[in-house]
Amino acid sequence: MPTTPHRLRRTAESFGSDAERYDRARPRYPDAMVARITAASPGPDVLDVGCGTGIAARQFQAAGCRVLGVEPDARMADLARSSGVEVEVARFEAWDPAGRTFETTVAGQAWHWVDPLAGAAKAAAALRPGGRLAVFWNAFQLPPDVAAALVAVCQRVMPDSPFDLQAMTKAPADGYRALLPKTVAGITEAGGFGEPEQWEYDWTWTYTRDAWLDQMPTQGAFTQLPQDKLAAVLTEVGAAIDATGGSFTMRYTTVAVVATRTAP
Repeated sequence: MPTTPHRLRRTAESFGSDAERYDRARPRYPDAMVARITAASPGPDVLDVGCGTGIAARQFQAAGCRVLGVEPDARMADLARSSGVEVEVARFEAWDPAGRTFETTVAGQAWHWVDPLAGAAKAAAALRPGGRLAVFWNAFQLPPDVAAALVAVCQRVMPDSPFDLQAMTKAPADGYRALLPKTVAGITEAGGFGEPEQWEYDWTWTYTRDAWLDQMPTQGAFTQLPQDKLAAVLTEVGAAIDATGGSFTMRYTTVAVVATRTAP
């Protein structure tokens, strides 16, 4: 993950190039975390920042929340709407709440594409006192042989990538832990929030070769990669998965930063 990902606007706005694949292949979030966020909310109104195709929004809807999404990519927004999520198309920093306020603001796998200070200030303006800001990411760790094959082929075919490819060989949360201090600093500097908390949820998921290769093109490191280079990456990673027996168990850690809106 680059140190200032919110400045990579072409990458940030590239995920809608295959919105259906994104919605199909990307992982969901731990039900326990969703339940913890909703249980602490003073009400059911949720603002979902960078809602994408509505993956997190649908989980919060299933938990009884009313969700409004804000998404910069109209293609992603259209797919979210088709699944029953109300979405407004805008970059969050420029989005106008038009006097509306919410009890919870969430961002799943999206806050690193938002300026951490401007985003926290906008979230504070849109939250009612006692409401919560909860931003979270799914961090993963590939099995060593698969990770080694991925890093080797990426270093060969995309040596100038701004993403830290070596992070795929490290513990699940390590790549995203680097984002947490910037997130906390933005919330603290923006003001209007209590002391941010950090949560972690460990879980696993089993992928077949085809299921993992289906997800890889939706990841920021690969969304803009030319098709011939992407094919080379997928071929070598697929061969490494085949060598493990055709499937593998992924270790995930969902990391979250949560802060409560204080009274004005």
